[in-house]
Amino acid sequence: MRAAVLEEFGQPLVIQDVAIGAPGPNEVLLNTAAVGLCHSDLHYMQGMRKIPLPGVLGHEVAGVVSAVGSGVKDLQPGDHVVGALSVFCGTCMQCLGGRFALCMDTDVKQPPGKARRLSHAGQPVSQVFNLSGFAEQMLVHRNALVRIRKDMPLDRAALLGCAVITGTGAVFRSARVPAGSSVAVVGCGGVGLAAVNGASIAGAARIIAIDNVPSKLELARRFGATDTVLASEGDVVAKVVELTHGGVEFSFECIGIAATVEQCFKMLQPGGTATVVGLFAPGVKASIEGSDFFLEKKIHGSALGSARIREDIPRLIELYMQGRLNLDDMVSRRIRLEDINEGFAAMQRGEVARSVIVFDGVGA
Repeated sequence: MRAAVLEEFGQPLVIQDVAIGAPGPNEVLLNTAAVGLCHSDLHYMQGMRKIPLPGVLGHEVAGVVSAVGSGVKDLQPGDHVVGALSVFCGTCMQCLGGRFALCMDTDVKQPPGKARRLSHAGQPVSQVFNLSGFAEQMLVHRNALVRIRKDMPLDRAALLGCAVITGTGAVFRSARVPAGSSVAVVGCGGVGLAAVNGASIAGAARIIAIDNVPSKLELARRFGATDTVLASEGDVVAKVVELTHGGVEFSFECIGIAATVEQCFKMLQPGGTATVVGLFAPGVKASIEGSDFFLEKKIHGSALGSARIREDIPRLIELYMQGRLNLDDMVSRRIRLEDINEGFAAMQRGEVARSVIVFDGVGA
């Protein structure tokens, strides 16, 4: 099969033929229908996070089941599925506590380089994120997949596995935003737009979208933002405080930069909660003024939206089918596997919410 392979950090991905194994116990082989380009992939490509090379990235995926291994009873060839980062075992302490996104079982969530599912010229190729979606096929653990209804478009379904479940989950599960509240979202890429949309679905009365790209702020209004703030024009915190007459109840950091974490905390009203969603490079630290904790301000993290993928993804699909979850506007470009490097270049230029690779002839 063809795959986009990361051979060297800081260099373009290389399209080459990669061998893929047959499904073993509790494994599923699927034909990839669509995969989104995520900023997390770019972090790995740039070497901000290290993995054994060569490796195949890609984790925001949807596809069609081709074959199943022994022990897989609830999926069969022809089923449509969404793949997700938060593969879980179901038996560890985190899973038993309902924190499936935090499962660290290395049998189901294998570190890069450990899985022996991919190879090239007889040498192993790292399966990154336990999915490796930048390829025509994937071989994954059953618990990385959620079966979905077949009338759901697969190019939009792919977004549910990362950007959308992360952004909406941060609102629904991590922060539990109630109706009528005030919200600020810093960063209007795919995850941030999903957080804006989630806040709108939750019934937030005031949703302030913040970014330094005007076109993304225009897009945010289509996802439910009531106000926008262009970050390059003055003091963001002061503007949010002015708009809300004292600060927001909930803020969401969707970039992964120390300065924006600090802004999210400062823009809270007393008793407010800041949720950090963005992925940080190792070693990055943010500085929080200690006296603000006396005002009962809170800050916490959100891993993949605290997702319970088997519950959350079908619910998100229903919201999309009802016209309440906006996935159509999130897909900025549909591209081929061969165009993947230009897709990442467009991401770096701030031109897209999401580019999605679509594989011809797979699914509906």
